[in-house]
Amino acid sequence: MAEKLYYATGKRKTAIARVWMRPGKGNMVINDSAPEEYFDGEVPVLILKKPLTLTETMGNLDISVNVAGGGKIAQAGAVRHGIARALLEINPEYRLTLKKAGLLTRDPRAKERKKYGQKGARARFQYSKR
Repeated sequence: MAEKLYYATGKRKTAIARVWMRPGKGNMVINDSAPEEYFDGEVPVLILKKPLTLTETMGNLDISVNVAGGGKIAQAGAVRHGIARALLEINPEYRLTLKKAGLLTRDPRAKERKKYGQKGARARFQYSKR
C-alpha cells in the first residue's frame, strides 16, 4: 500500500507555493534544494517552519515545495501558508492552533496600482506655480 500524499497551495502577494507532504523523516526540499540554501538568511527558514513547530510535527513529515513569484520573504510566507493548509489535511484538529497563530489567513496586502495622471499610486507630479 502506498503512503498518503497531502497537497496544499499557499499564497502571499504574487508568490505561489505548491506543497506536498508525506510521512517521513523530516526532509524538506524547496525548488530542488534545502531551505537553508534556497533562502539566504535564517529568518525565512524560521518563518516557514513555524506551523511545524506549533503542531509539533517537525521531524515526522517529508515536505516537497515548488514556489515561484515574488521575493524571498513573500515566498517564505507562501510556503508557510501552504504547509499550514497541508497540515489541516493531515489532521483537522490542528485548525484551532494554526488559526490562533494566524497561519491560515492569506495575507491580502499587495502593491497598489499606479493611477493615470499621477507619478505613482499616491505620489503626484510636482506642482509648478510659475
